[in-house]
Amino acid sequence: MSDTLQKVNVKTDQKLTTTDLINIKRIEEINRKRVASVRKIKQRNIISALSLALFAGGVYVYTIRTMKQEEFLDDFNEPEKVGSP
Repeated sequence: MSDTLQKVNVKTDQKLTTTDLINIKRIEEINRKRVASVRKIKQRNIISALSLALFAGGVYVYTIRTMKQEEFLDDFNEPEKVGSP
C-alpha cells in the first residue's frame, strides 16, 4: 500500500462528479484560510522573539555599562588594625 495519495487532475479526470468538484474547492478554501492563519501566527511569534531578544540584550548592555561606572571598590581603604603593637 502506498503512503501517498494519487494526484487528481481536476480538468482531465472524467470520474469526478460535480459534488466531488464542489468538495475539492471547499477543502482548498479551508486550506488557504488555515495557511493564512499559520502565517500570521508565525509572524507574531517572530516579532515576539525579536522583542524579547532585544529587551534581554538591552538589559545586559545596561548592566555592563552600569557596573563599569561603579567606583565603590576603587577607593577602598584597608581597615586600620586595632590591637596591641
